[in-house]
Amino acid sequence: MKTFRNFILFATVVLTAYGPRQIFAQNATDPSTGFPPLDQWKSAVLAGNGAALKSLYSTNPPAQLEVNGGVDVSVDAEVNFWIGLKARSLTIQIVRLKQKPAGESVIFKTNVNTETGSTLNVTVAQGWQKQGDQWRVAGVERTNAPQLSQPSDMNKNIYPPDADAHAELKEAEEKAAAGHKRLLLVFGANWCYDCHVLDLAFHRPDFASAMGGYEVVHVDLGEDEQKNLDLVKQFEIPLNKGIPALAVVSSDGKLIVSQKNGEFEDARSMTPAALLQFLNQWKPSAQ
Repeated sequence: MKTFRNFILFATVVLTAYGPRQIFAQNATDPSTGFPPLDQWKSAVLAGNGAALKSLYSTNPPAQLEVNGGVDVSVDAEVNFWIGLKARSLTIQIVRLKQKPAGESVIFKTNVNTETGSTLNVTVAQGWQKQGDQWRVAGVERTNAPQLSQPSDMNKNIYPPDADAHAELKEAEEKAAAGHKRLLLVFGANWCYDCHVLDLAFHRPDFASAMGGYEVVHVDLGEDEQKNLDLVKQFEIPLNKGIPALAVVSSDGKLIVSQKNGEFEDARSMTPAALLQFLNQWKPSAQ
């Protein structure tokens, strides 16, 4: 869902339309999410009011909804999912809330305690549009019970804007040659939620052996995916398939493999096993 992914991810300011500029605290004590339309959404879910919940989704244009890394669903299916949980309580932790001319984009983690006593963790990205006097959800990406850790915020500067990717690439080649390793190039940007998910995964203790075979180089694509396009071309990265995108390179700078189908674009929905399989498949045989 590249069109909605762009709506969610491309924004240049962090603020709300309802108060002073702020970055929302990770553990806010205020039960409000800080975005009144999202509070309405939450209230409808907790009340089990399917009609009220459905009225918050755009019909013109129709809302685009995607579940678990690529399954398109209808608004009715999305409403039935939330109402069907029969939530006794629902906590929302804002990961990012951004405003742009087209509306608001919000990414949040939620813990839902159901009527049966079970708890479900869900990661949700929503794009909201102002339609007349009413805010409505124009797009959704929902991940149920993600297996990889999801970031609590997106403050980590994984892709420093002043970094020289070419210089870092050369330095990594020298280190890889000395350590009999390969290079793992990770093309992405700080605004990319799945880039933060992938970065957390790389630091898992059970990934240490696989990651030991690589020198990692983060290649910043910038706010508009227009930075380092020469490296994008050199290492055959199809940006139209989304980011993060990975390439494995030998210590002498030769491309070994690059992703062609956006395999990591929905890192939030991946399993640790799938990511480890890729890393172990392409690390040096000596590792």
